[in-house]
Amino acid sequence: MTETTQTQTTPDSAYSAYKPSSPEFRAAADALRGLRQDLFHDAFAYRPLPRMSVDRPLTRRLSGRMRERAAWLPHATVATAGVLAMFLAWASGGGSTAALLCGLLALAPVLLTLVRPVGAFWLSLAATAAAAVVGTSWANWPWLPGSFLSHLTVLTVVAIRTRPRTAAWMWVFTAAYGFFVRTGFGWNHYSTNIAPMLFLSALALLAVTVWHIRRSAEREMTAQQTVTAHERSRRTLLEERTTIARELHDVVAHHMSVVAIQAEAAPYRVENPPPELEKAFATIRENAVAALTELRRVLGVVRAEDYEAPDAPQPTLADLDALLANVREAGLTADKVVTGAVRELPQGVELSAYRIVQEALSNTLRHAPGATARVEIGYVLGGLGLRIVNGPAPTVALRKSTHGAGHGITGMRERVSMLNGEMTAGETDDGGYEVTVFLPVVTAEDPT
Repeated sequence: MTETTQTQTTPDSAYSAYKPSSPEFRAAADALRGLRQDLFHDAFAYRPLPRMSVDRPLTRRLSGRMRERAAWLPHATVATAGVLAMFLAWASGGGSTAALLCGLLALAPVLLTLVRPVGAFWLSLAATAAAAVVGTSWANWPWLPGSFLSHLTVLTVVAIRTRPRTAAWMWVFTAAYGFFVRTGFGWNHYSTNIAPMLFLSALALLAVTVWHIRRSAEREMTAQQTVTAHERSRRTLLEERTTIARELHDVVAHHMSVVAIQAEAAPYRVENPPPELEKAFATIRENAVAALTELRRVLGVVRAEDYEAPDAPQPTLADLDALLANVREAGLTADKVVTGAVRELPQGVELSAYRIVQEALSNTLRHAPGATARVEIGYVLGGLGLRIVNGPAPTVALRKSTHGAGHGITGMRERVSMLNGEMTAGETDDGGYEVTVFLPVVTAEDPT
């Protein structure tokens, strides 16, 4: 069977309708779209100016009432600029009724920036034209003195509250308004202040744009630092869990080896054991050997490339005396107090307790060299209690060591969480540090 494919030719008229536009056309369309969005779409939308944050170095030193008032500082600054513009318009007009009207026309747009910023710009242009008609000025035209200050304030405040693109569009419309009135109505005026207005407004808007760019860069840097800190914390947590898994491998492997050996030797302890019993012990031994093999395979996954298996067995609470002797040689005065009936605990609990004490003493050596430390071990009903507390350093170090900062607490919390225990850590009233841990111990009689 033969398939026939037919190809239809698209007419030129249809192709021309979907012909991609040129880059210049797209740029102009994007510019007009941005103009509509910035200055025309919801121009008089209600957008009140938020209060200033008082969580700053200067405002933190103020009292409660003064801090509440300091939050309204931006509003007071804008209102003060509007009042200055009003008095300037009134004084330059000789205090007449027309001068008072020009002053109100200068004040209204500035106050409107507090609630409707984009609408305040359009009102400022309209108020400028109205003041030029009502007032009289031959030199300061088309912006009368009050209108000049008012429009500069409006441009600056609106630029701060919006974005750099809006500031550029406002400057363009200000220039267009100046050239329009100069061309159409400036025949009977000797000089104009269009150039000073454009120059000063360009400087103000440029400064605001630089401020916007710097603030945006600071926000991006803060966000990046937050992400980096989160990733560093997550990586530290994974590293600590891997370390704990490697250490507990020896403990679990020892128990599984004992199970395998006992299962193999058990049939020889009974004379003429039944075949079912021999088969059961053989199954137990096979499962124990298989578990050991899988455990070694998992260890190979979590093991670092430079990891070397320890030659000595994992430490327990019986090795704390040697640990305390080492830290004393390093310059730390450390004492140990044991309460309760000393008994043998599961190897996982012993290892975790030893590592917690070791890390707490290491943190004392790093952050409070020369201080005194006290290790309290309490054998209580249902578990083991630990308390490692150190006093403040006798002398303040000029430069604190940051090696491993934060990793020790993370590792201790992971070990405690693994054993379903509880832990608290924090500074003491005298400037030292205290770590309190409770590790529950489940006995064979009470598996819950």
